[in-house]
Amino acid sequence: MKLAERVQALTPSSTLAITAKAKEMKARGIDVIGLGAGEPDFNTPEHILKAAYASMKEGQTKYTPSGGLIPLKEAIIQKFKDDQKIAYDTSEIMVATGAKHALYTLFQVLLDEGDEVIIPTPFWVSYPEQVKLADGVPVYIEGKEEKDFKITPEQLKSAITEKTKAVILNSPSNPTGMLYSKEELQALGEVCLEHNIIIVSDEIYEKLIYDHHEHVSIAQLSEELKQQTIIINGVSKSHSMTGWRIGYAAGNKSIIKAMTNLASHSTSNPTTTAQYAAIAAYTGTQQPVEKMRQAFEHRLNTIYDQLISIPGFSCVKPKGAFYLFPNAKQAAELTGYQHVDEFVKALLEEAKVAVIPGSGFGAPNNIRLSYATSLEVLEEAVKRIREFVEQKAN
Repeated sequence: MKLAERVQALTPSSTLAITAKAKEMKARGIDVIGLGAGEPDFNTPEHILKAAYASMKEGQTKYTPSGGLIPLKEAIIQKFKDDQKIAYDTSEIMVATGAKHALYTLFQVLLDEGDEVIIPTPFWVSYPEQVKLADGVPVYIEGKEEKDFKITPEQLKSAITEKTKAVILNSPSNPTGMLYSKEELQALGEVCLEHNIIIVSDEIYEKLIYDHHEHVSIAQLSEELKQQTIIINGVSKSHSMTGWRIGYAAGNKSIIKAMTNLASHSTSNPTTTAQYAAIAAYTGTQQPVEKMRQAFEHRLNTIYDQLISIPGFSCVKPKGAFYLFPNAKQAAELTGYQHVDEFVKALLEEAKVAVIPGSGFGAPNNIRLSYATSLEVLEEAVKRIREFVEQKAN
């Protein structure tokens, strides 16, 4: 049976492939350390669990509006006021079945065949695939390692054509953990305004920022940039709610309305219980969020120096998210491997450490390690990697 061309063209997720291999090895009793996790290792905070249970007991188990419950939209609006000093109306908010679904729906309503979307590399693996599924064309700009993986206004200008529809900005970033400053965002924003390009601002890691750095949303810099920007966010990373699948988009009401209409024919509505949980996440105590952030910060600052002391490793220190993205090209060469992907495969099979190859993120010389696991496990993983490299290099 012939499948549709749109799915045949998809690139399988390298993250899921490595994670599946590691799980399969663990199931056979092999002591594998998995550093591929894209989710916090903390449980959802207790007050959120209680709110979800209470909503079910109270009979809140039916359909909701396709774009989300009004009380949840109001909680999101208050969050924007408190955190970014941005004012939105409920007509400018669409709640989705996770931030990934919000992005997918956005590209479906924005793109016609041949429309181009500029994607800085390294990128989150789903960006180009979602653009292609909407018949769009991904256009890549290299965020150079020596520039902390960030693109410049000059690079953005040079990539723009008459077919350019949007640019994706992800700050803090998956996989690099890099963070754009206010000045950098302002400069990029001016280019987008000049060329009338929609800014897709993925801010899912905004609460996970370290060492006194600050998250800035490009939409908060001016009213013009707010009108040009669609913010994508959610509770998955900030409140350790990955499995609850609640994300949202905020921006131009005509785009939000189109997204809501499309969602009404694809998902009906985000899961009702999860929406009530998300209301509690935003209206209840934020102490668990800060406690989790502090734990990630401690892990980062402990493990970073250990990682960069491994022969052949270099790493731009991340400012947010929970990933390290070291350059392992020299380490691969030291151990006799021509490509980092081969190094990653050997690392799993021989050292029993699962990391994600950077090739899936558009950066073939790098690897992604998640520090969303205990410090004890992280230190053991780094120890294994070091021993693997040193033994192979001698």
